[in-house]
Order: sequence, then C-alpha cells, then structure tokens
Amino acid sequence: MFFSLIAIAAVIALFVIVSRQQNRIALVERELGVLRGLVQSGASLSAPKAADATQEDLPEEANAAVAPAARSADGVAEEIAAKPEAAEQAAAAGPWTKAQAATAQSAGPSEPVSATETPGAEPPAPAKAARQSDVETALGTRWAVWVGGIALALGGLFLIRYTIEAGIFGPGVRLTMAGVLGLVLVGGAEFIRRTGFKVPVQGAGAYIPAILTGAGAFILFGTVYAAHGMYGFIGPATAFVLLGAIGVATIGASLLHGLALAGIGLVGAMATPALVASQAPNPWALFVYLAIVLAATAAIARIRDWRALVAAAFAGAGIWTILYMVDAPDVNLAAVLFISLATLAVLAFVWLGLFLVTGRDDAPRGFDWPSIVPGFFIALSALGLSVDPAFASAGDALHGAVLLAALVAVALYRPRALPLVFAAGVATVLIYLGIIPPATIGANALDVGLDAQPLASSDTLTFRIGIALGLIFLAAGFLAARRFAATASLRAACWAAWGVIAPLTVLTALWLTFGDIDRDLGYALPALLLVLAFAAGGEWIARAEEPPLAGGPAVSFALGGAGVAGLLMLHMAFGSGWTTMLLGAAALVPALATRWRSYPVLGWVAAGAAVAVLARVAFDPTIVGAAFLSRTPVFNWLLPGYGVPALAFGFAAWQLARTTSGRPRQAMEAASALFALLTIAMLVRHAMHGGVIDTGTVTLAEQAIYTLIALGAGAMLVAIDMRSPSSVLRYGSMAAGVISAGLIAVQHFVVLNPLLTDESTGTVPVFNLLFLAYLLPAIAAGALALYVRDKRPRWYAAMLALVASLLAFAFATLSVRRLFKGEFIALWSGLGQLETYTYSALWLVIGVALLTAGVWLKSQVLRIASAVLIAVAVLKVFLFDMSELEGVLRALSFIGLGAVLIGIGLFYQRLLTRAARKG
Repeated sequence: MFFSLIAIAAVIALFVIVSRQQNRIALVERELGVLRGLVQSGASLSAPKAADATQEDLPEEANAAVAPAARSADGVAEEIAAKPEAAEQAAAAGPWTKAQAATAQSAGPSEPVSATETPGAEPPAPAKAARQSDVETALGTRWAVWVGGIALALGGLFLIRYTIEAGIFGPGVRLTMAGVLGLVLVGGAEFIRRTGFKVPVQGAGAYIPAILTGAGAFILFGTVYAAHGMYGFIGPATAFVLLGAIGVATIGASLLHGLALAGIGLVGAMATPALVASQAPNPWALFVYLAIVLAATAAIARIRDWRALVAAAFAGAGIWTILYMVDAPDVNLAAVLFISLATLAVLAFVWLGLFLVTGRDDAPRGFDWPSIVPGFFIALSALGLSVDPAFASAGDALHGAVLLAALVAVALYRPRALPLVFAAGVATVLIYLGIIPPATIGANALDVGLDAQPLASSDTLTFRIGIALGLIFLAAGFLAARRFAATASLRAACWAAWGVIAPLTVLTALWLTFGDIDRDLGYALPALLLVLAFAAGGEWIARAEEPPLAGGPAVSFALGGAGVAGLLMLHMAFGSGWTTMLLGAAALVPALATRWRSYPVLGWVAAGAAVAVLARVAFDPTIVGAAFLSRTPVFNWLLPGYGVPALAFGFAAWQLARTTSGRPRQAMEAASALFALLTIAMLVRHAMHGGVIDTGTVTLAEQAIYTLIALGAGAMLVAIDMRSPSSVLRYGSMAAGVISAGLIAVQHFVVLNPLLTDESTGTVPVFNLLFLAYLLPAIAAGALALYVRDKRPRWYAAMLALVASLLAFAFATLSVRRLFKGEFIALWSGLGQLETYTYSALWLVIGVALLTAGVWLKSQVLRIASAVLIAVAVLKVFLFDMSELEGVLRALSFIGLGAVLIGIGLFYQRLLTRAARKG
C-alpha cells in the first residue's frame, strides 16, 4: 500500500512538472530570440554571472561546463556595454530588455549601473511568486529525481520478487536480470553524465547521474547478497569480494557524483561483513578488508574534503573492532593491533597527509575533528585490553600500551590530530586509577570493583608499562609544548597538561597499589625527580615563548605539576606531622621564586600549598593523630602543625606583595590569618579539655575564649590593613567581627547561657565565668567599635557597639542574679521581690550610663540602646513590678522610675537649649 501511494504521488508530480516545463521552455525560447537580436544589434546587456550558479559540492565536470559559458557571457557584456546608442533598438523587445537597455545607457561604457538603481527598471517580483517558484523548482528538479531514483531501486527488487512469486524464471535468471538492471542504471548514469547532463541543477541533492548510480549500486548489493545468502550460488569468499568491490567502486564513483553516493557505498562496504556468513570467520580477512575500505574512503574524502564521510569510515572500522573483541571466543590480538595501527596510518598518511595535494596547509592552529573518532575507538580498545580480565590476565595489556603510545606518536607527528593525545591520556588515567585497591583509599564501603577488588589487574607488567607510559607522555608533552609555545599557546598548554597529568596519575596509582602509603622513600625519590623535571621543563618551554619567559599556559601547567609532585613527595617521604608542617613551609619556595621569574602561576602554586594544608588539617585536626598527640599544653604538635604554616603563609604574602602581588597574595594573607586563629583556638581547646581536642562539648568558658580570639583577630587585621592596605585584610577583619557577633548572639545569649544551662558560674565573686564570658567580650567589642569608627563602614562600628552594650547588660543582669542565687543561676529557681526591684533599678542605671556614654562619644547607637533599655525598664515596672512587688518596694520602684525619667527629660531639655544658643 505504501509503495502504491508513492507511485501515484510520483505520477501526479511528473504530470504537473511536464506541463510546467512546457511553459518554461517556451519562455526560454522567446528570451533566447531576444538575446540573439540584442547580440546582432550590439545592445548593452548586463550578463549575469553564470559562474555564480556553480556549486562547490557538485561534480567537477559540471563546474567545468559552466566556466566557458560564464566567460563568453562576460565577453558579450563587455562588448555591448561600449555601445550605449543601441539601447534604443531594444525598446520594443519587452520590459526586461527595456530595463537592461536603460541600465546600459545611464551607466555608460565604464561604470555599468544595476537595474535596481535605474528609474526605468522593472520592480522585483512579489514574495509570493518567489515562493511559488521555489516550490515548483523543488518539485521539478529535486523531489522528482529522488522519488524516481528510489522508485528505480525498489522496482528492481519488486521485479525479482514478482518473478519469484510467479515462478516465471529460475533463480539464476532472476539474479542475472537484477544484475543487468543494476549495471544498466550505472551505465545510464555515466552516459547521461558524459553526453547530455553537463550543468547540474542549482541547489545540489538532485544530480540525476548520482541518483541513478546509487540505485544501481543498491540493486547490485541486493543481487550479490541474494546469490550468496538465499540461493548459495556463490561462496562466502566470492560474495565478500564482490560486495566489497561494489562498495569501494561506489565510493570511488562519488568523486564524480557527490557525497550522497559515497555514503551509500560506505554503508554497503561496512555492512558487507555482516551480510556474508562463514563457518570459520577469518579476522585477518575482515580487518584487511576494513583497512582497504578505510584507506580508499579517506583518500576520496581528502580530495573532496568530506569530513563527515571519513569520520563515518573511522567509526565503522572502530565498531567492527569492538564487536570482534567482545564477541569472538578467541581473539586474535595481532589482528586487532593491525587494524588499530592501520587506522592510525590512514589518519596520519592519507587523511592528514594529503594537505599538500589538496592545497591546504597543515597549520598548527585548530584541530581536525574527525580525528576524535579513531582516537575514541582505539583508546577504548586499549582500555579493554588493559582492564578486561580476559585480556589482562594473559598479558595483553602490552598490546594496549602499544596502542596508547601509537596515539601519542601520531598526535605528535600530525599536530591537527590533537584529539588523539586526549584519548590516550584519558585511557591511561582510567587504567591506572583502576588498579588502586579500593581498601587503600577507604572506598571498600562503597563496593567499588568486584568483592572490593581493583577494577584492573596490578602486576609487574602493569608496573613497567606505567613507567614507560609516564615517560612517553612526559617527553612528548614537553617536546610538543615547546614546539608550539610561540605559535599556538592553547595547543602547547594541552600537551603540557597531559605531560603532567599522566605521569602524576601513574606514580600515584603505583604508590597506592605497590608502596607503603604511610612512608615510602622508594616512591618519594621518583616524585622528587618529577618535581625537578617539571620545573626544568617549564623553564625550557618558557624560553621558547614569544616573548621569552612570559609564563604562558603551558608553563603554568608544568610548574603546577611540579607543585603537585612536591605534595606527593612530602606525603611519601614523611609522617603525618612533618608532612603538614613541611607542606606549609613549601609555600615559601614558589613565593621566593618570584624574585627571579614573574610567572603568574608561582603565586597560585603557593596558594595551592595553603589549600593542601587546609585539607590535611580538616581531615586530621590533631596533626599527628589523636593517639600520638601529647597532652602537654601549648608545646605539642599543634603549635608547629598550625603555627609554621601560618608564619610561612604570612611570609609568602609579604614576598608576593613585593613581586607579583595580585589575588595569590590576598589568598596567602587570608590563609595566614586563618591559621594564626586556628593555632590559638586549637591550643585553647587542647588545654581546656586535658589534651584531647576531638571529644567533649564546647563550654561557655571555651566559647568565650574563641570569641575573644575572633575579636582580637579582627583588630589585628585592621591594624595590618592600615599599614599595608589589602582587600583581603579589609573584608577579613569585618568577617571576623561579624562572626564574633554571630557567636555571641547564638552561643553566649542562647545555647550556653547559664540561665538556660544551669552551668556553674564559679565560686569567686567577681572573677568568675560571667566575667570571662560577658564582661571581657563586652570590653573587647566596645574597644574594637571605637577603633574602627573611622576605618570601617558605619554599620560595622554600630554593630560592634550594640554587641558591647548587650554583653554589658547581660553581665550586669546575670551578676545580680548570681548575687541572689549563688553559683547556679538557672531560671527555674524563681525570683524574689528584692531581686525583681534590683533589676528595675539596675536597668535604669545602665540606661542612664548608656545615654551618658552616647552623648560623650557622640554615638547615636548608644543613645538608641539607652532609650530601648529604659523603655524595657518602664514596661517592667508597669507590667511586672506593679503586680509582683508589694509595700515599699513597689513604691520605690515607681519613685525611682519617675525620678529617672524626669532627669532624662531635664537632660535633653538642657541639650536642646545649648544647641539653640549655639545656633
């Protein structure tokens, strides 16, 4: 039913096309007559450029046919343009020729003017007519040809089917007829191309010889397959050869007929091995055949610059290779190695090696995207040979290493094949990450691998291959990076990156798999050699830059790799405590190096050391482990573990400020301040918990010390910022103050408040827990608010002043509570009448004191705090004291409140009077 509808639609379309074409032919004949008259009379004519009708992707013969016509038309136009008087002779020739004549006459012999600029020119056709013309052209010149080609191909198959169903001819005759039909279509296409079809229709995709050739190839494919698969007339070897020959021939014919035909031939050639069944398949026959098809396709694709075609060919060969490795019971590794290396040879010598033939330059810039396909499949094959137990256990990882090395070699030989080094690098990283035992990295709880076993085998061969691959990536990466450092910095950076990543990954994997993760000098020495190699390589690359010693991306990768290698070396050579301390001190090395080289990466290497130390202390705050940390206060591993990095980071920031400066310097300043605070905080916690810092809850006394440290740090950062301005110090000081205010609000007033926890406040009357947790922080916050009034934003100073006021209020109130209740002051112990009255009197006194301080210091925040506190006292007297107090206490409460309020009123009146007199 479907094919019947196609046939009906094709007939209707052809009927419409024929009727339309008759009118168009008549119109063309009239135009040719007018042109002939113009040429004979010598009238001016702006000949359209026939060369514009040529299409870049059409056959060369068609373009060759257009060129002479274009030259002749140009010659006629030049000859007639010299005779403007002939324009009058063309006045009766119709509107089109009138416009052309007016154009020629107005322009003169030397400066022809387009018809759109001439008053007598015909206006452009409406958009609707243009759309109708486009639809008509598409129906008549493209769709009809495609439908006709499909109909021919299906017709050949239907003819064979009909003869089978009707029993008219035997199988041999039917196959012969189908083969003859296919050859006739191919021959007819060639005949049309050579004799009558010189200029293809504009728009491509409807080239009639290509359609006929594709239909013929389709029928020939079906004939040979039927002869082998359905009737057994020919054996698998003959069918294999014939199908391959048809596919390769079709691909070759695409040089004359376009990309679509090449796609048909490639699909047929790649499908041939699947169509031909054999009792004893020969992998060598398969892969030699694929190599031939791949080479032919790449050569043709290179000539016509068909990138999609060569990518599809590489994908077909890669898919066949993977299918063979997965399904074959006994894989012939030599055959796999052959097709992989043959693919790389085709890529290097055919596809990327014919730039001179096609007039292209193998420039170092950019990359060839079809190279991604062979890189992916060959790297996948190497990964399978190295990881799959069926291959790795037999020692086949060596074949995988050969493929990875070949990828690097081709990428080094052909700069545009840059994706190959990425494919080889990713495969290498995956292979050697897979050999790490999960238990070594603490991943056994995640069920990585099979029964907590590594994903890849780890043996002596893997060890040796890893060393070889690491050296290959190191040498090739730095050699290529130096070659392209001056001309293609991005390409140089890619090579330098893989020259660093692959060796570091291999060394880390071998250490975690075969070495002692606590301390192993046997791996620390290679790590030290990598540090020296990367640093020397970075300097070597920098000298080849333009201008020299600029410290571009490639140099940054090399020196960054040196920093990571140094990190590994310290972990391999020293214990936990010494590693943390030396790693912090190592930040000095790149900072000092900025005295001789202004590479931007040096500052970031120092910042990377700070990040590494921070990660270590986050993983183990005790520096050496809880079991090995001494209980001696202050003088234990916490002091050098946190203090040495703080000093080193501070010196590094000082050094960077005098050389490269920038963000790395700010990062080091922040790291120095952070570790200085951590040093004090960890020592305090260690001392208050008897030498144990990772157990026990935080007490109010300990929290008070942390708060004082944060406030003090804020003050120190402000002082340092005043001497050496820095955005890190500026915002870091404010962050310390904000954090302090948050800790006070949450910890001092809510979570650890003795009113809520009933914690002991101590037996000493004044110098007790309340003094440490409330009065001292109040004094510190108030002093800091005064210090930063003209140095930081107003909101920051106001916040600190408010915090100081609240802390002073809390100290006074809680001290009264302690005076009446003793050591334990929890709320649930109740309130006495005298205690209640004392709070009212105290709050009024504090309010007046805040008002006085606010006026004296000219602080609006303190005055507002005074007003709020007095308002609270008023509410307490009228709402609480009136109902709870009795006798003289109630009277005194109201008398005191009234006196204070009247006094405040008199005070403000005097202030206003003074202000009025001064005004």
